[in-house]
Amino acid sequence: MRPALEETAEDLYDNAPCGYVSTLLDGTIAKINATLLGWLGYSARDVVGKKRFPDLLTVGGRIYYDTHFAPLLHMQGELGGVALEMKAADGTRLPVLLTSKVRDGLLIRTTVFDARDRRAYEEELLRARQQAEQERDKAQRLARTLQQTLLPPVLPDVPGVEVAAYYHPASLDLVGGDFYDLFPLPGTRWGFFLGDVSGKGADAAVVTSLARYTLRSAAIDDQEPAGVLQHLNAMLNQAHPRLCTVIYGRIRPDSTGATITMATGGHTPPLLIRASGAAEFVRMPGGQLVGVLPNARFTTTTVHLGPGDTLLFYTDGLTEARVDADTRYSEEELLDDLSGPATARSVIAAAAALLAGFGDGVEDDTALLALSVQLPGATSPVS
Repeated sequence: MRPALEETAEDLYDNAPCGYVSTLLDGTIAKINATLLGWLGYSARDVVGKKRFPDLLTVGGRIYYDTHFAPLLHMQGELGGVALEMKAADGTRLPVLLTSKVRDGLLIRTTVFDARDRRAYEEELLRARQQAEQERDKAQRLARTLQQTLLPPVLPDVPGVEVAAYYHPASLDLVGGDFYDLFPLPGTRWGFFLGDVSGKGADAAVVTSLARYTLRSAAIDDQEPAGVLQHLNAMLNQAHPRLCTVIYGRIRPDSTGATITMATGGHTPPLLIRASGAAEFVRMPGGQLVGVLPNARFTTTTVHLGPGDTLLFYTDGLTEARVDADTRYSEEELLDDLSGPATARSVIAAAAALLAGFGDGVEDDTALLALSVQLPGATSPVS
C-alpha cells in the first residue's frame, strides 16, 4: 500500500491546480511540477538544474525578483501574494501570484497561482472605471457649459460704482439654480438681480433661464422693482410652478454715490457695509416667495450708498454651509466675518474665501454680487 500512497502524493504534486517549484538559495531550479511546466511550455529537462527561477520571469519580473523579492524572502523567511509575470517558452506572458518559503535554510519552495482570470477581471474593472470617469467628465463638462449659459460672462461697467460677482458650485455634476445679472436700463439706471430656483439639474436650469429672461424683459417695461417681481411670479406660478427666491433692484448713480431701489421675493437680506466698517443687514419685510402664490405681494426698499459703502447680495448656500457635522454657518457669523471697510471686489474675495474654507460643508450652490462706491481719490483695483 505504501508505494501506492507515494504514487498518489507524487501525482498530487505534479498535477495540482497550482504550480510548485523548489529552488536552491541561489534560485537554481531543483524541482518543478507538471502543472507549471504545462503553463510555460517547458519540459523538466529544459529547466531543472539548468535555469534559475528568475530566468522564467519577464525582464521587469527578474529585476523585481533580484532587487526586492529575493532580499525580503531571505530576511523574513517567507513572502506571499506577490504579483509578477512569467514568460512562457513561446514568448507569451503569464500573470502569476507567488508565495515562497525558505525551508531548512537550503531550499526555497514557491507556489505559483495562475492570475490570468484575476488580471482579466482587474482589467475589466479598470476599463469600467475609466469609462465611468469619462462619462462623469462628459457630464461635468456639460454641467459647466450649461451653468455658464445661465450667468453673464462679464459684468458691465457702471459709472461711479464698482461691481463684482462670484459663483461657487457645490457639485461639479449638477447644474444649480442660483443666478445673477447686471444690465443697463433706459436713461442712467442699471438693473440687477440675484436669485435661487429650488432644485438642481436640467429642470432647475430651464426655470433659471426663464427667470433671467423674464426679469430682464420685465425690467424694461416696469420701472418699479416690485412690479418686476410680480411679472416673474405670474410667469412661474402659471407656467413652471417652482419655488424661487430673488432680489431685483435698480441702480441710479448720482453725485453723492448711488441710490439702490430693490424688492425681494423671500430672499436672504443683503449685507450693507458702511465706509466706517460697520455692517448690518438690510431688512426687507413683506416680500413673499416667488412662484408659490398667484397674487404674491412684494415691497420696495431704498438704500443710498455713499463713498466707501458696499452692498453684498448672496444666496443661502453661504449662510447654510456646514461648519461641522452639527453646526451650520449663520447670518450673525457672516456679519462678524465681513465687518470692516470693504470694496465690491474685496468683499467678494472674502466671501469666496469663506466658501473655500468650508470645503465639503457647502451643500448648495452660492451666487455672490457686490456693489460699492469708491472713496474720493481711491484707485480702482485691477481685475
